[in-house]
Amino acid sequence: MALAYILLVLFPAVFIAAFIFLVMGVINFDFSNSEIPPGVNQPIKLRIIHIILISRAVVGRILENIGICSQISFVRYMQGRKTLGADQNLFIKDLWFEKVPVRIYQPKAPSASQRRGVMFFHGGGWVFGSLETHEKLCRSIARESESVVVSVGYRLAPEHKYPAAYEDCLHATVHFMKNLEHYGVDPARIIVSGDSAGGNLAAAVSQTLASRPDLPKLRAQILIYPGLQALDFNLPSYQQNRGVPLLFRERAAFYVLQYLNGDASNLEEVLEGSHIPSDIILNYRKWVSPDHIPEKFKARGYKPHVLLECATEVYEAVKRFCEPNLCPLLAEDGIVQQLPETFILTCEYDVLRDDGLLYKKRLEDNGVPVTWYHLEDGFHGIINPFNSDWSSFSAGKRGLDNIVNFLKSL
Repeated sequence: MALAYILLVLFPAVFIAAFIFLVMGVINFDFSNSEIPPGVNQPIKLRIIHIILISRAVVGRILENIGICSQISFVRYMQGRKTLGADQNLFIKDLWFEKVPVRIYQPKAPSASQRRGVMFFHGGGWVFGSLETHEKLCRSIARESESVVVSVGYRLAPEHKYPAAYEDCLHATVHFMKNLEHYGVDPARIIVSGDSAGGNLAAAVSQTLASRPDLPKLRAQILIYPGLQALDFNLPSYQQNRGVPLLFRERAAFYVLQYLNGDASNLEEVLEGSHIPSDIILNYRKWVSPDHIPEKFKARGYKPHVLLECATEVYEAVKRFCEPNLCPLLAEDGIVQQLPETFILTCEYDVLRDDGLLYKKRLEDNGVPVTWYHLEDGFHGIINPFNSDWSSFSAGKRGLDNIVNFLKSL
């Protein structure tokens, strides 16, 4: 009788208590290793969101360890749980473009002329994110800019490694460009866009389409805090914002390794900069260097990084980091010169800030018109409100308003 009582009553209670203790312990560790700079508005809200995201990851890891499901599957499931209902201003339809799932948002109001067409590639480190996670953002862009928006549900890493996500985004965009008449879209006003990893994909697709004379020329590209290179994780923004939510420096490197080959065993080498031979690094210094970052962005404690020796086996594992389809900042000038007008949004408290600043300089040096909007109080992920009004930020709204205004100008 006593044993039955222990098994049926005390053991579950002890298990639950231990589970909560473990989760809170890990959350407290991540919490203590994070930093919210004083320049960020609504810091308490950011803390809450950060704790929620950590909690999901921790519970997912526990479920993975006891054999129920993988951590990635759990986090993806939690991300996609909340769905939005019908929209009185938009026709919304799920389709397939060349075996790639897409969701199309078309304004219901009649238009006197053909509309802009906006391809949107979601963020999430190539590992997370979906049509659902960026549903509210895509609806807002479609409604407020009166554009047709096509959100692309590309394949995710580590199950689908590079170049799967890039190829899906490219194929979906080409399909759309060849079938514009079905959606009332002006061939002269097609825009590719994306946030974070999606900004990387938008830049790569834009570079590829620049040399496609058989297709309409892109009108513009919109890159929202994009990650554009994997050669140097010691640029000023990576040092200054290494522990700022919602993207830590270590996670940024981890995600790009997951996208590259699903293997994070070389994470330490990537972080310390010993994954690419010094002669190759020096060759790309003309484009990827703290020397090209304006001095005002180095004020918060930046320290120059010393080049380290690279082991041959490490470079063999990550040498595709030098491919522009993976790291668009490394494209040759001849390609960059052909790119369309560009909008780049960066955030001060974001490890990826300097990727955007370096690409801005490359575009401007090659005669490409650039509209740059910098959120002085912004952090990575601030534009996407997670399909919830309570989790939105005033700075994110300012950023979105500038994106919409740029679209309206095209």
